[in-house]
Amino acid sequence: MALLTLQGIDKIYQQGELEVHALQNIDLTVEEGEFAALVGPSGSGKTTLLNIIGGLDAPSHGSILLNGTETTTLKESQLSDFRLFELGFVFQAYNLVPVLSALENVELVMVLQGRHAVERRERAEHYLQLVGLEKVMQRRPSALSGGQQQRVAVARALAAAPRLVLADEPTANLDSENATALLDIMHKLSHEEKTTFIFSTHDVRVMERAERIITLRDGGIVSDEVVERHQHEHAT
Repeated sequence: MALLTLQGIDKIYQQGELEVHALQNIDLTVEEGEFAALVGPSGSGKTTLLNIIGGLDAPSHGSILLNGTETTTLKESQLSDFRLFELGFVFQAYNLVPVLSALENVELVMVLQGRHAVERRERAEHYLQLVGLEKVMQRRPSALSGGQQQRVAVARALAAAPRLVLADEPTANLDSENATALLDIMHKLSHEEKTTFIFSTHDVRVMERAERIITLRDGGIVSDEVVERHQHEHAT
């Protein structure tokens, strides 16, 4: 089933007198449970496309259908609610709340969702254990390494049970061992829970795991390739 359909997406920025076409005529369909990577040189439009899919930026033209909802016509308050329940975000900048512990950061989205305190705590602890942070749950972000903060951000995105996770360079601050472990977790969720993942990445480790590689150049899709992967390829 198609979870996401983009039709005729353009994004034009004004830079003084100049019009910059960040995205041009993007048509894209992503199925439920896909594990897809957006690749391409810096400035090709990967992050802009992720932000538009996630409703963090509006397209200049075109339509987006996500889980049956036309997101481009939603009012800002409706869009906020939609993001809260349908989408998980992993940003390069982590976006953790400095005064909250790792555990509280992971719980935060679920607080906004209105989940019961016991369920929030159980899910937060479960996903922090999954990403290997069970010993530092009570630490604030300032007491965590960059790689640990990145893993908190991933746990926060996953714990809220989104249909679609958008991840901008999620492995950029991780060593090989942690990157591999994290990709294993996300890959497992895509298969077992039908969580859909779209990564923006330069990382070969992500590209080697992705089951679909969508290449952008100069704001357009230049290739879109489904890669058959076998489970034994991912064994650690």
